[in-house]
Amino acid sequence: MLEVRRIAGALGAEVHGVDLSAPLAPGTVAEIRRALLDHLVIFFRDQDLTPAQFLAFAGSMGKPVEYPFVKGLPDYPEIIQVMKLEHERTNFGGIWHTDTAYLEVPPMGSMLLAREVPPVGGDTLFANQHLAYETLSSGMRHLLDGLTGVNSSAKADVTRTREDRMRSDGRDDARREYVAEHPVVRTHPETGRKALYVNVAHTVRFRDMTEEESAPLLGYLFQHQVRPEFTCRFQWAVGSIAFWDNRCTLHNPVNDYHGYRRVMHRITLAGERPR
Repeated sequence: MLEVRRIAGALGAEVHGVDLSAPLAPGTVAEIRRALLDHLVIFFRDQDLTPAQFLAFAGSMGKPVEYPFVKGLPDYPEIIQVMKLEHERTNFGGIWHTDTAYLEVPPMGSMLLAREVPPVGGDTLFANQHLAYETLSSGMRHLLDGLTGVNSSAKADVTRTREDRMRSDGRDDARREYVAEHPVVRTHPETGRKALYVNVAHTVRFRDMTEEESAPLLGYLFQHQVRPEFTCRFQWAVGSIAFWDNRCTLHNPVNDYHGYRRVMHRITLAGERPR
C-alpha cells in the first residue's frame, strides 16, 4: 500500500512507499493514478532513475510525447532538459501556465525529475483550477461557460522564458507560432469536475473578441486563479519527481536562484482535446 501525505489544503500530496526504478504492478499504477486525480499534483522523493527508468515510469502513466520547441535527449527524444545555468537570468517556463495550451490537443500531464538543484530556491508553485472555477460567482461561471479562449505560443512573456533553451536545444522543425482555441471552462474527462482553463502565458483573447475587449476579464481571471489559498509549493531535492494533471492545474517555477545551476528532466504525456 502506498502512503499518500497531503502537503497543502488546496492540492498536492507526497507519495511514499514505491520504488519507481522497478516495473510497477497494475494495482500500484492504479493507486498512483487515483492519487493524481485526488490531489492534482503528486510528488515522489529519492527516486534515482536513469532516463530509461524515468521513461518507463511515465509510460505506465500515459503516452510520452515530444515537446514542440526543444529537442529531447539524444537517445530519449521524449525527455527534454529544463535547465537554467549559472550565468542565465531567465528560467524556462518561468510564468504561471498550463503546458502547451496552444496545441490543439494539449497534454494530460507532465513530469519533472530533479537532476541538479540550487542550495536554496527554485521551488515550483501549483494552483488548483477546479477551486478557481468553483469559487467564482454563479453569474461569472454562467458567463465563462459559454466562452472560448484563443491560446498562442507567441505571447512575449513566455517566449522570453524559452530563449536560452531555443538557442542551445531548439528543434529545427518548430513552428514560429502555434494557436489553438479551447473552452475557457473545461470538464475533466475522468472526474467530471469543471476547471478554469486560461493562463497568462498563453491565453490571448476570447474568440470573436479583440485583445482589448478581452483584457479586463482575462486580467481578473489571471489574478483570481492563482490566489494563495488555491496553491501549494514544492521544494525540490535531487531525485524528486513532480507529476501534475495539466487539465486542472497551473504551475510556476520560482526564479530566485541566480548564480546557481538547476537541471530537470521533463516528460509530457499525451492528452485529449479539451471539452
